Amino acid sequence: QKNNIMNILEKANEITNKRSEEKERMYGPFEESMTKAAEIATLMTSKIITTEDMYKCMVALKLSRESYSHKEDNLLDAVAYLGSLNNFINNKNN
Repeated sequence: QKNNIMNILEKANEITNKRSEEKERMYGPFEESMTKAAEIATLMTSKIITTEDMYKCMVALKLSRESYSHKEDNLLDAVAYLGSLNNFINNKNN
């Protein structure tokens, strides 16, 4: 079972840290997308939604889906969003 956990963590690292150029070609820069999503959510709700909030909401969505039905992809995405959140916070603080 430890191998499965490591596989998820390794895959999340690939998504978060090693494939950014590939993802940017498809969807644009990930952090910019999260910032734009936060701006849209702010307009839609009349509440201030930060980029950091968006990362946390995406983790919550993935965990909510997981609570309904186990799929490894739910956990993989949640871990990848957490890694991206950590990168975002570290970049913001530097």
